Amino acid sequence: QVQLVESGGGLVPPGGSLRISCTASATIFDGKIMAWYRQAPGKERELLAGISRGGSVRNYEDSVKGRFTISRDNAEKAVYLQMNNLKPEDTAVYICGSQDNWSGPADHWGQGTQVTVSS
Repeated sequence: QVQLVESGGGLVPPGGSLRISCTASATIFDGKIMAWYRQAPGKERELLAGISRGGSVRNYEDSVKGRFTISRDNAEKAVYLQMNNLKPEDTAVYICGSQDNWSGPADHWGQGTQVTVSS
């Protein structure tokens, strides 16, 4: 079954950290750029970070550069997003995607995991 499944979301105070994960079936992970997006209520989905097939190249959207780190484990078919110094404006549903190009959109999407930054 072709799928992406996110986990690890939750409630975190401002300035806190959270690591979210996404596991994928091999057919949509191997050889693919993996990416994290987010969508806040009333806003469009935005691309946050992407990582190359081998993991050596990573790109970030400016608002998360220096705070978020994307990584992948090709043996585990997993992609991660480590989020530090979280801000209330980071509150959103975080969605992983599998794609063939850096700019997206993804060809396959997960269902998303909610991240809420609030005191």
